[in-house]
Amino acid sequence: MAKEDLAAEAGEKQEPTPRLASTFAELGICKELVEACDLMGWKEPTRIQAESIPHALQGKDLIALAQTGSGKTGAFALPILQELLENRDVQHPFFACVLSPTRELAIQIAEQFEALGAAIGLRCLVLVGGVDRMQQVLAIGKRPHIVVGTPGRLLDHLTDTKGFSLKKIKYLVLDEADKLLNVEFEKALDDILKEIPKDRRTFLFSATMTKKVNKLQRACLRNPAKVEAASKYSTVDSLKQEFYFVPADYKDCYLLHVLNERRESMIMIFVRTCESTRLLALMLRNLGLKAMSISGQMSQDKRLGALNRFKAKDCNILICTDVASRGLDIQGVDMVINYDIPMNSKDYIHRVGRTARAGRSGYAVSLVNQYEAQWFVLIEQLLGKKIDQCKVDPDEIMILKEPISDAKRIALTKMKDSGGRKKRRKVGDDDDEVEDHAHSKRSKPFKKSNRR
Repeated sequence: MAKEDLAAEAGEKQEPTPRLASTFAELGICKELVEACDLMGWKEPTRIQAESIPHALQGKDLIALAQTGSGKTGAFALPILQELLENRDVQHPFFACVLSPTRELAIQIAEQFEALGAAIGLRCLVLVGGVDRMQQVLAIGKRPHIVVGTPGRLLDHLTDTKGFSLKKIKYLVLDEADKLLNVEFEKALDDILKEIPKDRRTFLFSATMTKKVNKLQRACLRNPAKVEAASKYSTVDSLKQEFYFVPADYKDCYLLHVLNERRESMIMIFVRTCESTRLLALMLRNLGLKAMSISGQMSQDKRLGALNRFKAKDCNILICTDVASRGLDIQGVDMVINYDIPMNSKDYIHRVGRTARAGRSGYAVSLVNQYEAQWFVLIEQLLGKKIDQCKVDPDEIMILKEPISDAKRIALTKMKDSGGRKKRRKVGDDDDEVEDHAHSKRSKPFKKSNRR
């Protein structure tokens, strides 16, 4: 009897972990939005959605941390749309404002809002740079429900566009909040916060979060619910991660070796500079590969064009700077290559998060030269684990040296020539459309390696 009493007492002290909802209806999402989720292929809530939506529906502010690709956009979009639906008899323009650090992510967030709200007549506006401002002014005049934008362009319109105000918004969302709370966005974010009401709901979502307590206080969160659907810095279990230790002079040879092994895969290659995106794209096209580039120096139309062609699989290799590492959800990315190792370890997590999304598997490989080894060690320390090293026969790599040297020389010549002819055009605006047909006419000079 005493043993039973002890067991009962122990049972009282050990509170069972509450079961997470397995359907959106169980979370309290209304019928119209459940049907919208079904149409988008969202059959059950992800962990971050299951843990954060109940708090949001209870009227709480949120600080939510989850791995990239885990459904963060749905976690904040659904509660906002639900409250908008509950007040559908009241015309409420400018109901919510969502801030994003990059143009592409802002456009993607708006697309998800529009898809979820298609059946209820939702009006959504995107305010980002690189787009004609007069078109945006006309769109503001249509009084949308949801405004999604980057801080700089949103502030421009709040300052200069007559009649545009966010003084009655009910929700403010900072997506990729750790990035938005950095110094580069500090002034714009401060000015925006002065223009919106303090009596609002605030959601902060990110894949990584640092302890910027004073900045969080400045964002006026009121006793927020804190949700962590992952360890502070982590990658998903379905992501395989490896690296090659490469001599700096032969990094391009190792890159081509990796690409030759996976010629049919959808691949994103991350580099450090805008100039490198263009050089690598030209070089790889000269080698018969279907590559395009995207960087912050390209016009918005060119950036979207490259992204859309990659999504449509017109090309299978997208070479990018960290402008594409944050939040972008591109279906079917099989592999991420870190051509340049990021100096900020957290950027690694965002980069490799472009693959192995929504439960799918993925592969990330890093090309680490002797000068980048210290940064890679910091990445391993951040992840709390060692990443496996790949071995390859040096002779197999050296076979690629001569054709790569020729392809790179031709690429450099083209960049020099086009730079002289088009000084007033942004880097990267002139080459992709000219070259994209050329690679389809070239034969593939290298057989896919049988080594693995």
